[in-house]
Parts: sequence; structure tokens; C-alpha cells
Amino acid sequence: MEWECTLKHARISARKARLVADLVRGMRVSNALSLLQFTPKKAAGMIRKVVQSALGNATQSSGVDEDKLFISKITVDEGPTAKRWTPRAMGRATRIRKRTSHIVVAVKER
Repeated sequence: MEWECTLKHARISARKARLVADLVRGMRVSNALSLLQFTPKKAAGMIRKVVQSALGNATQSSGVDEDKLFISKITVDEGPTAKRWTPRAMGRATRIRKRTSHIVVAVKER
């Protein structure tokens, strides 16, 4: 059985979040949580919360042992981009893209 959790519209670009997601893909949940706790990236905190939520889904719904779970799937997709403007020289304006991402974590029993 597989349990899934999703974080939508996370205020980080998908490219930056994928760096952290690649670190924990395929790891046991307990090892992944300890690694994410000490990873000095903004995405590490976001992914850690999603992994904890997926772990909670698994243990609450069917009482699975926490030590047998591993991260079977973790994907980071692009979300909608908010567009803002900032003034530049000689009356021009430059677009600022505030990118978002959708993070999906699935855990499975080994």
C-alpha cells in the first residue's frame, strides 16, 4: 500500500526544490527526516513537513510500523508563477517571476 501527501503552491522554484528531493528519494523515512533536519536549504524544511505528513497518513490509517516505510516517490512540479514588476532605468520596467512548485511525497512499506 502507498500513502501520499501533497504540498501545493510552495513559494520556491521547482529547480531549487528538486536538489533536495533528489537527496532523499528512495531513503527510509527515519533516515530522510534526520537528513532533512540538518540540510541548510529552504526546500529541506518544506519537504520535511510533507514527509512527516505522509508518515502520519500511513501510521494513522493502517497502523504501519514506522521503521518499515521508505520514500517510494517524490516529485517536484512547477506551479503557477506570480508576475510582478520592478522599475528600471529610463522609465522602463522589468518583470519579476515569483515561481511556485507542487511537492508530492509517497511512502510505501518495504
